[in-house]
Amino acid sequence: KELEALLEPDTRGDPMSPLRWTCKGTRQLAGALSKKGFEISYPVVAELLHELGYSLQANVKTIEGKDHPDRDKQFEYINAQVKARLKKKLPVISVDTKKKELVGEYKNTGREWRKKGEPRKVNTHDFPGKEIGRAVPYGVYDIGRDIGWVNVGSDNDTASFAIESIRCWWRSMGRRLYPDAKELLICADSGGSNGYRIRLWKVELQRLADTMGMDVTVCHFPPGTSKWNKVEHRLFSYISMNWRGQPLTSHEVIVNLIGATTTRSGLRVKARLDRKKYPTKVKVSDEEMGHLNIKPHKFHGEWNYTVKRS
Repeated sequence: KELEALLEPDTRGDPMSPLRWTCKGTRQLAGALSKKGFEISYPVVAELLHELGYSLQANVKTIEGKDHPDRDKQFEYINAQVKARLKKKLPVISVDTKKKELVGEYKNTGREWRKKGEPRKVNTHDFPGKEIGRAVPYGVYDIGRDIGWVNVGSDNDTASFAIESIRCWWRSMGRRLYPDAKELLICADSGGSNGYRIRLWKVELQRLADTMGMDVTVCHFPPGTSKWNKVEHRLFSYISMNWRGQPLTSHEVIVNLIGATTTRSGLRVKARLDRKKYPTKVKVSDEEMGHLNIKPHKFHGEWNYTVKRS
């Protein structure tokens, strides 16, 4: 707790913050903890940061060749949006796609407990078999309730797949937990299938808002900061720990392992298998974009916008 209290942003120590990041070095943090009366070395601080879900990352440059000047302001803006909605008991979710996983008898990183001399046998080469292929887990993390939902796809990671994952979360969990909600806040990465530049993402968001009968607000993390997405720290990291060392032999095994993920803090996770096909390179015309009811926010409208229900 003392370590987390030293971390940024100004909402440090606030469990409702969707962002987890620090610009302080391990030596700085160790020194600050020493002043508070703790005997601790900087390598131990590094270990504690990893346990808390932090990872050392280089600054990612934007296309213009420099860090975006409003990166920290966007972090603060998202935090303000999240806290305002949680105060009103409205649904706030953090979403992202976990890395694609090979399906079959392939080596999975980590170790599992087995009898001595009886290691699990796996394929020596990680080439996906055409008959099984890969799994694409798309995660939805309910920030206010510490509940995870994962839609395990077997096809392409597209904007349609991303929105279908959110729609399934709402039908299976969200509407029961938030029966009176008239708006939804989504915190998402700036790239990938849910990127702010993806036209199909916005078309699908409009369909989602219309079918749910809700206004949908999206706040994107600045480019190069996806690892600060709370779904990474509160959902995917625990899923990876739960299945470490176990070959992901089928899509059904993956769904079961994800669904068995829990933490001492109370995280619960549900998962489903999605066998639908999601074609790539779907074109969206200017005319279609013109019919969307999207209201950009005053602060960085490209990153922050609300899709109004029709």
